Amino acid sequence: MKSLDDEYANAAYILGADTFVARWESAAANFRAALSKVGRAELDLAYGDTDRQRFDLFAPLCSSKGVMIFVHGGYWLKFDKSYWSHLAQGAVEKGWHVALPSYDLCPTVRIHQITDQIAQALEVIGARVAGPITLAGHSAGGHLVARMAVGELLSKVLYARIAKVMPISPVADLRPMLQTKMNEDFCLSEADAIAESPALMDTPACNVHVWVGANERPAFIDQARWLSGAWNAPLTLAPVKHHFDVIDALTDPTSDMVAQLLGV
Repeated sequence: MKSLDDEYANAAYILGADTFVARWESAAANFRAALSKVGRAELDLAYGDTDRQRFDLFAPLCSSKGVMIFVHGGYWLKFDKSYWSHLAQGAVEKGWHVALPSYDLCPTVRIHQITDQIAQALEVIGARVAGPITLAGHSAGGHLVARMAVGELLSKVLYARIAKVMPISPVADLRPMLQTKMNEDFCLSEADAIAESPALMDTPACNVHVWVGANERPAFIDQARWLSGAWNAPLTLAPVKHHFDVIDALTDPTSDMVAQLLGV
């Protein structure tokens, strides 16, 4: 069986890839500090029992229009909420609460357990913030919000509040992961991969818009197209953008990504 490690490698094909993590971390810390200073940040709120089952919540300046929940990526293996706080900026400036959950990582847990954790996070966040809910997730986070779009893991009351789901550069069909070294940590069988693949599931009742960078690895463009096609959902190929900077538009309240996500 051919290895797909190169097809799903991003950093090797992005100029200056080694600088992005530090930039994300710095921008996120500055954003948290600024909103904490004015009393608009609640950090490390629990939604489950483990240390990583925590979320940060950022409040808009005026009355809230609802909550946008961003789920981070990292191939279910890396990162936590602290790297991505700045991505709340666009929605916060548009009058929305924004929540960013962390979750336990493989190989400590399996991918289906992470999916369950995100469902629990949504229930807790939804109980805390009234109004419509929009979901955005990047890469593995794109997979996780797409799983939430299917809806079988959420209460009917919460699911009815979901106004938009935006999987950004998602892994929508997990079967190719079986042909990567990462599966040593995922421990996926073919049956597991099928059971966790949104692109193989019925079209959800909620509104979905798939987003991917036009300069991403072909495998990620394929994944986005598979999900868009399976669900008959709009697909945006963001010009020039690659896997690491396609999410930058979430920081800009005037961006098309924020407009599409929030319906403004």
